[in-house]
Amino acid sequence: MKISRDLTEWTLTATGGPVPADLAGVPVPATVPGTSHTALLEQGLIPDPYLGTNETSLAWMQRATWRYATVLDEPPAADDERVDLLFEGIDTVAGVAVDTDVEHAAVGQGRTELGRTANMHRSYRYDVRGLVGTPANLVVDLDSALETAEAEVERLGARPSANTHPFNMVRKMACSFGWDWGPDLQTAGLWKPVRVERWRVARIARVTPLATVADDGSGLVDVHVEIETSGLADTPQLTVDVSVGDRGTTTGIPAGWSGGVLDVRVEAGDVDLWWPAGHGDQPLYPIEVAVYAGDGEDRSNPLDTWSGRVAFRTVEVDRERDEHGTGFTFLINGKRIFARGANWIPDDHLLTRITRERLEQRVDQALGANLNLLRVWGGGIYESDDFYDVCDEKGVMVWQDILLACAAYPEEDPHWGEFEAELRENAARLAPHPSLVLWNGGNENIWGHEDWGWKERLGDLTWGARYYYELFPKVLAEVDPTRPYSDGSPYSPGLTPEQVHPNDPDHGTHHQWDVWNRVDYTHYRDDVPRFASEFGFQGPATWATLQRAILPDSAAVPEGFKESEAFLLHQKAIDGNGKLDRGLAPHLDVPDDFVDWHWATQLNQARAVRYAVEHYRSWWPRTAGAIVWQLNDCWPVTSWAAVDGDGRRKPLWYALRQAFADRVVTVQPRGDELVAALVNDTDEPWAGQVAAARTTLGGEALATSDREVVVPPRSVSLVPLAGDLVAVADAAHEVLVVTLGAERGLHRWAEGKDLALDPAPLETAVTAQDGGYRVEVTATSLALGVSVLADRLDPDAEVDEQVVDLPEGATAVFHVTTSRDLDPAALVSRPVLRTENDLVAR
Repeated sequence: MKISRDLTEWTLTATGGPVPADLAGVPVPATVPGTSHTALLEQGLIPDPYLGTNETSLAWMQRATWRYATVLDEPPAADDERVDLLFEGIDTVAGVAVDTDVEHAAVGQGRTELGRTANMHRSYRYDVRGLVGTPANLVVDLDSALETAEAEVERLGARPSANTHPFNMVRKMACSFGWDWGPDLQTAGLWKPVRVERWRVARIARVTPLATVADDGSGLVDVHVEIETSGLADTPQLTVDVSVGDRGTTTGIPAGWSGGVLDVRVEAGDVDLWWPAGHGDQPLYPIEVAVYAGDGEDRSNPLDTWSGRVAFRTVEVDRERDEHGTGFTFLINGKRIFARGANWIPDDHLLTRITRERLEQRVDQALGANLNLLRVWGGGIYESDDFYDVCDEKGVMVWQDILLACAAYPEEDPHWGEFEAELRENAARLAPHPSLVLWNGGNENIWGHEDWGWKERLGDLTWGARYYYELFPKVLAEVDPTRPYSDGSPYSPGLTPEQVHPNDPDHGTHHQWDVWNRVDYTHYRDDVPRFASEFGFQGPATWATLQRAILPDSAAVPEGFKESEAFLLHQKAIDGNGKLDRGLAPHLDVPDDFVDWHWATQLNQARAVRYAVEHYRSWWPRTAGAIVWQLNDCWPVTSWAAVDGDGRRKPLWYALRQAFADRVVTVQPRGDELVAALVNDTDEPWAGQVAAARTTLGGEALATSDREVVVPPRSVSLVPLAGDLVAVADAAHEVLVVTLGAERGLHRWAEGKDLALDPAPLETAVTAQDGGYRVEVTATSLALGVSVLADRLDPDAEVDEQVVDLPEGATAVFHVTTSRDLDPAALVSRPVLRTENDLVAR
């Protein structure tokens, strides 16, 4: 049986670079997994880089070199025993050595070099059987990844990228080098476990189960098994057992056999299909693999075992041409699925702090916002097994980018070899997960080559084309042929960039960034993309997060705070505050007061993204998906996220939940007319009476209409709104309200700043209840964006609803969860109870 031991206790020493004198050459305790940042933080030797302006003060770490060291104290190896040292992940450029001369390790006497690493996205294994038996120093010397990348620029020539650092020249998480939402904290360390593995005769090197569904409904699992033998003695016949649920197979394999495929069939009557959330259940089947010496008669002592889970489902992407262009629709088990998605980034820039509990909380927040898909973005990491396990269990589809983003990448070795090695390893690791539904070649690289001036700068230099069109599809066809592959995002499938622009909204996947960067969010309606795989709008973090990380200790926010050094350090977008103001100005006057500005920009972020999502959903099935940028943050920052860096839900999260609800009523233009788009993304018909009314802001009915409808399952019905319903006489004083059952859509003919809104449109009542408070509000006039920002009273408080539009006479109830005793009057007063009305009135 294989025996494993994790090596968790190390020391970390800064060995070179611009290191502060008090840290240079000083060993400090370090836990593995960990990095230089987490080790120094745990010892109180550096300030928290997420607070204030501390990020800037830690820039020296980008060019420092480091040594991780521990004592490797292992018994000697038996004659037939292998002893391996496994590094699951090294960040990033390193030399690994064992020094048996413990007393003189610093000068390297008795040192055996095990290897060099230059890719944080793959693992490394070394045979150290000849180096164990007496205590030895295990040493990992880490170079500056930035300086390694700069050296590659000198060697191969510069490639364009969306950064001042050449992140595209080293296989390290791209956003390590800073992004327009992330800090420039270039970690170094042993970011995944390090372990010693002792084994005899043979071990399981890799298992890749590929589960599919046959035409007759039975489940098929092709279990690809790779075996490594020790080579230390004559290898006997081996026996491999594979079981899926209660079905299994056994095979004897001859000496010298290194791998093959074992097939397991589960009969149709015993197969329950895996479905995305909202479409069915997520049954998972345990799979186990064991290898035995001899004929396997004795099952009590396997040489090695492997276990995991699989599920049965089929996945395709329909990319057929039609009268509108080229589609991009997910089919799960043959059923067409509208992808309600968000882009996913690493949930903490300091990766080793991410736990399964934290990932589960974030996936639950995705589900709470009615999402069914997360896109793992190409500038981050291949996430841990915990992430994909949680998505498997909860029915969240995963779109997986291969890790390239916003840059041209060299194709020369060693880069080509590193890309191939990391994809082979990660594709095999992720193949069992039914949640994984797409491999994508990278983010915005093909688009960048066409539009961002790269061609002129590159000349004859390689830029990554052979990765997207040659290497990646070749590797995936060999390792994981059960899932579709897309060359990139955005991308127009089946068409070269010379034939159709890669970001053409009529073909394949589309990114919409003119909104936010250049034009007002009403321009989302200019296009009807086949699949919107990236779009978004910025807004600041919640108040409690700002208060913890950025705001001064004083109760009052100082004048000019949004232009302060600390606030701007946590606003990474170029001219981000300017874009926030320009995006707000068409809808609301830009407040001078920071408290009002904070609320107004959060509200505008929610409004903008909901506007886009409802537009896209109203065009189903022509538009088959909407993936918002982004679900989460990796630190406290002004960004496009719906959940901020402290895990708090911004107003945008509630807007996503409303816009991605199973059933939505939204008023949309079709040509020169208005329609009520009734979105029914359920398996049941939606029947009832559509009631439409044009009223004054005070609720006086000016025109009404009723109509019986039946909206078929998984479809959108359009109900024309015409005649007196849209014959608006006074845009500042009128509103159109459309309802079907409990769902309501509201249309205004004027922006908030031009509406004659009542500054105090709510009657309120607060009642204490178990675990918090019940806040009931009733609109005495049109009340827009009603929200209870309870984190202003308790940082841990949560509210079940926000950003609610109430016509006159309508009531909303907000449930505030808190362990504190709160002032009921404060719960229904500024700056906790907010509306769009109070911004206009002020």
